[in-house]
Amino acid sequence: MLRILFDFGLFGLVTSTIFTLLALAGLVRFRLRWDGAGREDFCPPVSLFKPLHGAEPNLEAHLESFFRQDYPAFEILFCARMATDAGLEIARRVAERHPEIPTRFLFTGEATYINAKVSSMELMAAAARHDIWIISDSDVRVSPTYVGEIAAPFASDTVGAVTCLYRGVTYGNLWSQLEAAGMSVEMSAGVLTANLLEGMKFALGPTMAVRRRCVERMGGFGVLGPYCSDDFLLGAKVAEQAETVVLSHHVIDHIILNLSFAASVQHQVRWMKSTRFSRPLGHLGTALTFSVPFGLLAYLTGMAMHRPIFGLLLLAYSVAQRMILAAAMGIYAVEEHHPLRAVLLYPLRDLLGFGCWAASYADNTIVWRETRYRLNRGGLMHAVDSAEGEQTERAVPV
Repeated sequence: MLRILFDFGLFGLVTSTIFTLLALAGLVRFRLRWDGAGREDFCPPVSLFKPLHGAEPNLEAHLESFFRQDYPAFEILFCARMATDAGLEIARRVAERHPEIPTRFLFTGEATYINAKVSSMELMAAAARHDIWIISDSDVRVSPTYVGEIAAPFASDTVGAVTCLYRGVTYGNLWSQLEAAGMSVEMSAGVLTANLLEGMKFALGPTMAVRRRCVERMGGFGVLGPYCSDDFLLGAKVAEQAETVVLSHHVIDHIILNLSFAASVQHQVRWMKSTRFSRPLGHLGTALTFSVPFGLLAYLTGMAMHRPIFGLLLLAYSVAQRMILAAAMGIYAVEEHHPLRAVLLYPLRDLLGFGCWAASYADNTIVWRETRYRLNRGGLMHAVDSAEGEQTERAVPV
C-alpha cells in the first residue's frame, strides 16, 4: 500500500511538471503575440458597465480609477438592484467630481434572473449608447490606460470579445495574501495553458469586453441569467459565433475582500464549485496540476519506507516547482506588485488550493450575496430556502 501511495505521489509530480511546462510555454506565446495594444489611431466610443451591490471597502477609490481614463470617448453606466443601494450612492458621489464623463445610474428592482448581475447587464445594455461594452466587477482597480488597451483588439472586425488577466491585491492578513497569490499565479497559469491548447473560449469576470452584435446574436445577456459562470458562458457563446476572444496584455488589480480564513476559503470553494459544474472534466483534471500535495505524499510515504532523503528531495522539488511557476507568472504575466511575497507564499497556496478543490466535491450548494443556491449540470443555479432546518428549492423567474 505504501508503495502505491509513493508511486501516486511520483505520478502527481510528473503531471504537475507537465502542467508547469505548458503554463510556461503558454506564457511565452502570450508575451510574443500582439493584442492590438498601442494603436492610438483606434479609439471607438465605448460603454463601461459597472454592476454594484452595496458599499464594499475602498469602493470609492476603485470607481474613481474608471473615471480617470486616458481615453477620448466613453460613458459609464452603473446599475444596482435598488435606487438606494449604498454602492450606487458612492458612484453618484464620484461622478459629481467628473461632470465631463457621461454617466447614468440604473436599478433593476427585483432581479429578473437568478444571477442578479445578469439583470443589471441586460438593463445597461438596453441603455448603452455605444457598440463596444466593457463590463467589470466592482472590486477591481484599473490604470488610466485600461479602456484604451482593452478596446484596442476590436480594431480587427473578427474580434468579438476581449478579456484580461488580473493580479490579486490585498493589504490584509495571511489568508487574503494566500488568496491573492492564487489569483495571480494559479488562475493565470490555468488561463495561459487553456489559451495555448485551444485558444480563448471563455472570458474572465473582472473584465469582459464584448461587441453589441455578439450579445444580440446569442439572444441577449438574458441567456446567461440562470447560470453561475456568466463570464465563462459569455466567452463561450462569442467563440461559438466564430468570433475571436482575445486575451489582452493589460492586467488589472483584483482586490481581495475576504480577510478571515473562513471567508477566504468559502470564496475559493464557491469559485471551484462553479468551475466543477461548468467544466466538470477539466475541473476533475485540475487535481493533477497541483504539486505540493503530491510532494508531501511522496515525502511521508518515503519516510515510512525508510527512504527519507529521497522523499525529502521530492518534497523540495514540488516546492521549487511552484516557486518557479509563481516567479514566472508573477513577473511576466501579471506584473505582481510584490513578486517575492507571491513566490514565497505560493507553495502553501498550492496546498490550500488542493484542499479547496477537494472541498468542491462535498456538495452542490454555494452561498452568494447571503443567499444559498444549488448548482446543477452546466452551472445552472436554483435558489434554496432554509426553513426549520429543511432546504427546499424555490422557483425563480428566468
